[in-house]
Amino acid sequence: MTRLTTLILTAVVAVGGTAGIAVAAYSKPTKPAKITVRSTKLGKVLVNGSGVTLYLFEKDRHGKSACSGACAVNWPPVLTKGKPKGTRGVAAGKLGTTKRADGTTQVTYNGHPLYTFILDHKKPGSTAGEGVNAFGAKWYVLGTNGKKIDKD
Repeated sequence: MTRLTTLILTAVVAVGGTAGIAVAAYSKPTKPAKITVRSTKLGKVLVNGSGVTLYLFEKDRHGKSACSGACAVNWPPVLTKGKPKGTRGVAAGKLGTTKRADGTTQVTYNGHPLYTFILDHKKPGSTAGEGVNAFGAKWYVLGTNGKKIDKD
């Protein structure tokens, strides 16, 4: 992780904490999530319907998310209403869902709950979260094979 990414993430967490965030870090979906593929500097990776890079969190276990609170503010979970839809290179058999502690449904791929990264939002193709160590474990971009892309 670059020093700049570490500093920015620390600032985002600090501002979120001091602002007393009382609202959810993400909104409840109104339709099925769309998962697709995009070429980036790390290769072909999974992205959401807006082209934003998707990540796995190494702290997650057995298909369940270990990211909530401030973690979910910085790494919003990919939520869905109904079965997620995969396009262009996404293996439909690897797409799934898991229930979060708050009752929302999170998209999984190859058993990994999926997340975006706050510093990638509105920057399709950005992979600023690759290799970041935050909230107790590392975050990695997810390849089409369902495995992390480790470029550390």
